[in-house]
Amino acid sequence: MKDREGQFRVAIIGAGAGGLMAAIKLRGAGVEQVRVFEKENDLGGTWRDNTYPGLICDVPSHLYRYSFAPNPDWSRTFSPGSEIYDYVRKVAEDNDAEEMMTYGSEVTRLEYTSGHWRVTTTQGDQGKFDVVISAVGILQHPVYPDIEGLDSFGGACFHSARWNHDVSLDDKRIGIIGTGSTAVQIVGAVIDDVEKLTLFQRTPQWVLAAPNPFYTDEQKDRYREHPEDMQRDYDALAQTLNHGFAAAVVGKNDDALTAMQNGCQQNLDENVSDPELRAKLTPDYSAGCKRLIVSDLFYPAICKSNAEVVTESIQRIESGGVRSSDGRLHELDVLILATGFDPHRFLGSCEVLGLNGATLEQAWSQGNYAYKTICVPGFPNLFFLGGPNSPIGNFSYLLTAETQFAYVEKLIGLIRDGVLAEVNPKPGVTAEFNEMLKREMTGTIWMSGCQSWYFDRFGNVASWPWTFARFEEELSEPRLEDFHTG
Repeated sequence: MKDREGQFRVAIIGAGAGGLMAAIKLRGAGVEQVRVFEKENDLGGTWRDNTYPGLICDVPSHLYRYSFAPNPDWSRTFSPGSEIYDYVRKVAEDNDAEEMMTYGSEVTRLEYTSGHWRVTTTQGDQGKFDVVISAVGILQHPVYPDIEGLDSFGGACFHSARWNHDVSLDDKRIGIIGTGSTAVQIVGAVIDDVEKLTLFQRTPQWVLAAPNPFYTDEQKDRYREHPEDMQRDYDALAQTLNHGFAAAVVGKNDDALTAMQNGCQQNLDENVSDPELRAKLTPDYSAGCKRLIVSDLFYPAICKSNAEVVTESIQRIESGGVRSSDGRLHELDVLILATGFDPHRFLGSCEVLGLNGATLEQAWSQGNYAYKTICVPGFPNLFFLGGPNSPIGNFSYLLTAETQFAYVEKLIGLIRDGVLAEVNPKPGVTAEFNEMLKREMTGTIWMSGCQSWYFDRFGNVASWPWTFARFEEELSEPRLEDFHTG
């Protein structure tokens, strides 16, 4: 399939880590007409948008990197967010990726007609493309709490993903709503600077201690001089995290799950001596049911005299602070909303029209689904990185995205070479895959009795219910008999 000028064109939505990787690899494969549409004015995605104090990646540094861009210069075992942003930007510069970027151009409409996708953005009609790859990511739509009086707060109030760096926290009374990874990291980073920190907790979290030492110059030099050592460590981390932890949460490694639970309990018992506070911080569900939090700073921080955990529900927010259900007003100068994201809006408000005018909104009206996380029946040559039921949570997203892209790249090659006119998964095969997925999900830790952001509004868990090895196997080679191929 060619456009009027005879060139094969691919559009990528999103210039985060996944979109950048796809663009670089496509051009490396000889696809010269690649355009990345990014709604913001810079690349980087999550690592561009999140700049809150204490931000680190909870995946080890040497696992959170592109396979084609190993980095011997990570500063710590778990890298700060700003360092990952710098890494992503350096990869873009080293590969001349900027020339493929179209910034300030949010995709608002995709329409499949006559074997092409017509792409419309906030900058207007962008023309026809043979293939569209969505690399939008799931951590881009902040969730704001539905609490009475939120707009009436008299001090500074902002979401953690929209951090206001003009607001100083020094010697201020700050409140944090939320207890996920973001809140935990902020608490550990700011506790010594503030007058009072009040953490409004709806649900306690399991926290696994993970020291974060710096790499020495000698270690960095060894990685630089012996890249095979860096690769060996990468492989070992992948085996431990993606094949050990991933197998544990899907019910395929009971020993690892028990070790994780014991490690979390030990961390709590050893670092929170006050029995009342320890009771407040003790979850009533199994470790791994929610995304596991990794921190060796949170418990020491929340035990300090200027910290308080409030477990009473929030009644309303007033000009002077937060009123809890026991009638108490918690007076605050700054209110931080660490309330996470909506991970189920894969293409945001973009209108997507496939075959016969069917919309993706209609297709997903009872929940997001895809064929093997990659594509949706009725929407030919539209592929997702990080699509429905991708492995999410405590995994390396870069490894997930590269695994998916390797599969997509094979399909694109068949389209580009004229072997296939279009790639459109069969509805029956897709339905069978998703029915099997839902059955298997019942045996995972996510279904063991907690509520988490993994659940969509229909009660479906948006993750992968098998091992990561199964994920790699499923995406090792396309089964062309599963597709209508034009």
